[in-house]
Amino acid sequence: MNKVILMGRLTRDPEVRYTQTNNTLVASFSLAVNRRFARQGEERQADFINVVAWSKLGEFCSKYFKKGQQVGIIGRIQTRNWDDEQGQKHYVTEVVAEEAYFADSKRDGDVSANFENTFGNVASQSPEFEISSSDDLPF
Repeated sequence: MNKVILMGRLTRDPEVRYTQTNNTLVASFSLAVNRRFARQGEERQADFINVVAWSKLGEFCSKYFKKGQQVGIIGRIQTRNWDDEQGQKHYVTEVVAEEAYFADSKRDGDVSANFENTFGNVASQSPEFEISSSDDLPF
């Protein structure tokens, strides 16, 4: 099984390219993901993980994700290699995003607020109710 779940901050705005063969959109960006533990007396370390998102998901990421924003990514690890013009062999390991989520709180940035304004706030559409005392509970 090849499944990756990451939560981190974008180190730069997503970069958009299109494939030469069929003009498919691909967005690439890097996430700074904090390690769980820090050595005593040292700052917490972070890993910088390359992520690519294709087609509609890539379009979503390029439109709504910005540098410094905290996001969640679910995907798979992929390795690939190629030879450049000088004959040098290159290897890269990256996460191919299958799902992408906002992970900042609503008040942390304007990007999530813009997304809610564009697509509507799902939370405001759910029914709300109030319980005045514990005697009103049915259990």
